[in-house]
Amino acid sequence: MGKKKIIKQTAEEVLKEKETQEATAKKVKEIKGKKVEIANVHILSSYNNTVITLTRLTGEVVAQESAGAIGFKGPKKATPFAATRVIDSLLDKVQKLGLREINIFVKGVGSGRDSAIRALAAKGLNILSIRDVTPIAHNGCKPRKPRRV
Repeated sequence: MGKKKIIKQTAEEVLKEKETQEATAKKVKEIKGKKVEIANVHILSSYNNTVITLTRLTGEVVAQESAGAIGFKGPKKATPFAATRVIDSLLDKVQKLGLREINIFVKGVGSGRDSAIRALAAKGLNILSIRDVTPIAHNGCKPRKPRRV
């Protein structure tokens, strides 16, 4: 075992780190500090996970939560139970914002789609619209002719 190198930060590096941390903290406070009465909820439900994002009407992300971030692992992340837990956790994060009305955008084919919508309705939020934005393949352009030799 040789000697261990100890890396010391200079005063300039410490100040730069503090400035970047303060800047990011200010951004988070600015976004979360304002009242959000009407918002968009984007539900991405895949075979592997459920991700729910709360945005303003302009598209700014206010909060985001996923089944994997809560602590579900493996195939349990894509279950309807996990989707309801994700909604509960997300709404606990943003309860201070005064959220009352939401537009829901659902994308994906997973099993957490319907249970997420039901959980939002059960929380007492007024649902203005539900829209399915799942991309649908149209088989693309016409393929090239096969090469003749």
